[in-house]
Amino acid sequence: MGSLLVRLFLGILFAVFGLLNYWGNVSHNPITNENQRVALTPEQEIVLGQQGRQEVLSQMGRLYPSSELQTYISRIGQQVLQRSEAAQSPYPFEFHLLDAPDTVNAFALPGGQIFITTGLLKALDTESQLAGVLGHEIGHVVARHGAERLAKQQLGAMLVNAVGIATSDDGDGRQAAVIAQAVNQLITLNYSREDELESDRLGFEFMINANYNPQGILELMQIFKAAESRGRPPEFLSTHPHPANR
Repeated sequence: MGSLLVRLFLGILFAVFGLLNYWGNVSHNPITNENQRVALTPEQEIVLGQQGRQEVLSQMGRLYPSSELQTYISRIGQQVLQRSEAAQSPYPFEFHLLDAPDTVNAFALPGGQIFITTGLLKALDTESQLAGVLGHEIGHVVARHGAERLAKQQLGAMLVNAVGIATSDDGDGRQAAVIAQAVNQLITLNYSREDELESDRLGFEFMINANYNPQGILELMQIFKAAESRGRPPEFLSTHPHPANR
């Protein structure tokens, strides 16, 4: 009985801490000019992204074995990044090409880890379209959408403990499980319509600042719409709004 009461007390205490942690952690985002409730600091987002990168590879396969293509993806991503206000963010962005020819998708982890699959890259016709994809994902990172969603799903409090900078060398299996759970949710995350429209707007601004043709964004939506009309909607549409609604 005493043990049950202790567990109940600890459960309530943890729940209260989680609520206070969510409502009490408000930070100003200078890029979006919004006040956001996030449980992770930018430093912790970076650690989560770096640890999550390995989890992505274990779930989705290896990086595409071409240093030339990897360098190309990184060059376009950095060009979009460095010529925009996103370069002022604290995140060390890295761009990765996943060897997943049957998956048409792109996504970002908090902290600046951005992934695009070979399946999506093959569907693109121009560099402007690629810049549009990467700009959109950069938008998610600098707007801290992933960190916001994790906080709302009450994972933030656990991640503060699991991904704390001081314990980043901790080999505890529970920490790995929490990271895996968080990364899995981030990969399959359905952002809100507001988040997606904000990332569209930011990505549009970023690619224009990098001197890419903004028509690439419209062409990108047409590619996704055409793929859907063939009866095989890309995975990108399962985590992003329908092109007609954007």
